[in-house]
Amino acid sequence: MRPLDGITVVSLEHAIAAPFCTRQLADLGARVIKVERPKVGDFARGYDERVEGISSHFSWTNRSKESLALDLKHREAPAILQKILDEADVLVQNLAPGAADRLGLSYETLSQRYPGIIVCDISGYGNDGPYRDKKAYDLLIQAESGFISITGTPDSPSKAGCSIADIAAGMYAYTSILAALLQRGKTGKGSHIDVSMLESMTEWMGYPLYYAFDGATPPPRAGASHATIFPYGPFTAGDGKTVILGLQNEREWEAFCRLVLEQPGLAADERFVTNSLRSKNRAALTQLIVETFAPLTVDQVIARLETAQIANARLNEMKDVWAHPQLQARDRWTSVDSPVGKIPALLPPGLSNAFEPRMDAIPALGQHSESILRGLGYAEEDIARLRAEGAV
Repeated sequence: MRPLDGITVVSLEHAIAAPFCTRQLADLGARVIKVERPKVGDFARGYDERVEGISSHFSWTNRSKESLALDLKHREAPAILQKILDEADVLVQNLAPGAADRLGLSYETLSQRYPGIIVCDISGYGNDGPYRDKKAYDLLIQAESGFISITGTPDSPSKAGCSIADIAAGMYAYTSILAALLQRGKTGKGSHIDVSMLESMTEWMGYPLYYAFDGATPPPRAGASHATIFPYGPFTAGDGKTVILGLQNEREWEAFCRLVLEQPGLAADERFVTNSLRSKNRAALTQLIVETFAPLTVDQVIARLETAQIANARLNEMKDVWAHPQLQARDRWTSVDSPVGKIPALLPPGLSNAFEPRMDAIPALGQHSESILRGLGYAEEDIARLRAEGAV
């Protein structure tokens, strides 16, 4: 058994935040019915064609789901949705602000008919407040949350290279739904979850927010280096490859000077005797480190760092991650079916000895419409009529 076997999730979802949430519920065994627009579907299907013609975003966030193509404006859509919700435990939606309410899918409405239902609304700014109706995309929330202001170089702020605000909201939605299921097991009652991308990202901004507490200067943008700890960031070896290294305390600083830089006296240099001084004088210290690394390959640098027990990492590209020896050694890659055949997929983080995660196919648009409708009691002629009318 998987933890969520027997749980049915209905999701009116698009893009990343809600699909990432529900994919993880599916990983744990939940049946996820993904409601999509006929003909076009989740607009993330069209972001690119990088995975043998399938969008990279869609491939990542939609395995193990059933796709129901349904025109929510069709006259019979409410009846179809009601039949689906009769069997559902959870409804997840990240439609435009107010859209779910207009469809009669608010928690206030649904809980009257389904007192045990869990409704999770995912939005940019939450279900109320002056920003409620403001459009919100990942990049915009990165900006509103202050993330971009502390990311990048001193001359150029930068966004994260992945959809970090969407991921944050998806993770909080996922964990909040798990908590709501536990709560329902104790009380028998469902609940309403209101997840905002802004609040999710602001939670993740806790350290820089407190660092800038009460009007203090915020952490400076430091590129790939740590803003306030040094040396902690990228350094180039003589072969042109980059190693990331990080020191956390004075014991490591002494070992770094003695075993990596091979300049033990540097540990007592008055410019570098504390982290604050090393950070203040990072230009001078960087020059010393680069000069030491210049005749060495990245492998030789890493060997010295390992001897000194200094934390380090290679600056990998995507091709390196696909072939990462640690992921290979732990058998973390598998494959899933898709409309274009099998594609590789990373097993979900959190290796459990109690169950195997569900790793089923990525659905084609509307692939399960007929089977879902048959399961709801619709006859073949009714399904054919709905399809002819463009309802499904």
